[in-house]
Amino acid sequence: MLSRVACNIYWMGRQLERAENTARMVSVHGNLLMDLPRRSTEFGWEPLVTMLGNESHFQQRYRVPREANVVKFLVADADNPGSILNALSQARENLRTARDIIPRAVWEALNGLYLSATEQVSDGLSRRTRHEYLKQIIRGTQLISGMLSGTMSHGTAHHFLWLGAFLERADMTTRILDVRAAGLLLEKPQGPVLSPLDNIQWMSVLKSLTAYQMYRQHVRLRVQGPDVLNFLLRNREFPRAVGFCLSRIERDLDLLPERVEPRQQVQRLQQQLQAADVSVLVDGGLHEFIDALQTELAELHNSLDRSYFNPQAVASASD
Repeated sequence: MLSRVACNIYWMGRQLERAENTARMVSVHGNLLMDLPRRSTEFGWEPLVTMLGNESHFQQRYRVPREANVVKFLVADADNPGSILNALSQARENLRTARDIIPRAVWEALNGLYLSATEQVSDGLSRRTRHEYLKQIIRGTQLISGMLSGTMSHGTAHHFLWLGAFLERADMTTRILDVRAAGLLLEKPQGPVLSPLDNIQWMSVLKSLTAYQMYRQHVRLRVQGPDVLNFLLRNREFPRAVGFCLSRIERDLDLLPERVEPRQQVQRLQQQLQAADVSVLVDGGLHEFIDALQTELAELHNSLDRSYFNPQAVASASD
């Protein structure tokens, strides 16, 4: 497979995952603010911008992080590469260049989702219709993921697709933990019983990843900060836990050539997760730990780029 085609398929996987995750975060955050008491409205919408690492870009364009500005920035802003519409547009363009490899039905589904999301974007910006609009985005991307799993041969292209999707998913999980969980842990020490407000916010961490029901099945305890962190970082059965994502990346790498460097990077990440003492992170240091994980995830992307997408750079560097 050509490096260019492999790169486009990899990024299509990342961009579809990004659109779904962003839609889920905006929807869950809006519901969280409705559940919080009025005195907690200072929680606001700014954390969503922080999660996605776009603070400086947002400040240049909107300055004030009020609801309408943040929602427009994350849903429809043409100048924000991480907005839902931009992610769908980029995924569509990458799929267009690989239409001879990806099943035609997938192209039709993604093209239809993009056109529908664009035509109805005003629904996504209105508080009254936003939830339904975002739900359609989530369902549409999940439909496409299901079609890719069920109708695409599980060969080289399929491996690159899911390398992108699971790397993006692991990155998003760490971002949500960094902003939401770190903020909660800094507010007060964890006691044996959470206050109702803390409970709502920890539940929102889980719901941002559609993890609440699976957390209760695996942990079988009330929602507690350390348990949530351990579940979302280390669990190897829940598809949005970082540990699961890394195990899937490792599995796909094992079926590709030239995998030595990226596989070593995955193993370093897995060792970081296993070596972490969650009880210590709860008392302090979570932000630094997540920063280190995100740095290593970025290096994993770089190692994939060097190994598969930009081999000329490796060759010239060795001359």
